Amino acid sequence: MSLFKRLGYLVALLALLAAGSGGAQQPVAGRDYTLINPPQPTDSGKKIEVLEFFWYGCIHCYHLEAPLKAWLKRKPADVEYRFVPAVFDPSWVPLTRTFYALDAMGLAGKYHDDIFHAIHRDRQKALVADPRVIADWLAGKGVDKQKFLDTYNSFAVNGRAQRSADMTRSYDIPGTPALVVDGRYLTEPSMAVNPDNSVNYERFFRVLDQLIAQARKGRSGKK
Repeated sequence: MSLFKRLGYLVALLALLAAGSGGAQQPVAGRDYTLINPPQPTDSGKKIEVLEFFWYGCIHCYHLEAPLKAWLKRKPADVEYRFVPAVFDPSWVPLTRTFYALDAMGLAGKYHDDIFHAIHRDRQKALVADPRVIADWLAGKGVDKQKFLDTYNSFAVNGRAQRSADMTRSYDIPGTPALVVDGRYLTEPSMAVNPDNSVNYERFFRVLDQLIAQARKGRSGKK
């Protein structure tokens, strides 16, 4: 076989390998995502809804934060991203109510990262289960302690926490973090792992982008 012919075969082989591993591959149901059945209603109007089911006590949710911030800076303009505290058992409720209390006070965004850091970086594990510890910790950061506790124990926050528990069941969330695209597609970082079991965040967010594109195409088809 001539050198040029060998080079030609080599180029063709490399092209096939690149095509097989490149970003053009479409996500595969059961491997890269699961279908939510039945599809759940969305609250985002004309925008494509992406929900992140999370828990402040989840180390995997904490690890997702940095790559998520990078993705949020470039997310499509027609995407609305929202956090939903998951509730699998009563021990998850205090941090769920904490999120909704801070959200009602207009402070959820301000202290979102701080809560993650306190629990996972600073090892303040008492924040996970005790609202009094949470209130004292927030007071140390300048939050009105009594207002936080009143909001935490309010009927509205109780209702939102119950809604989170209901959504965790109705969306059939398997664990956290889990991202749901337009009430139809569920994907998790654990679905995009490297051979050493570390998460391939580049692949994960590529799948997320592709699922958003599928949702956008599905919406267009309904018109």
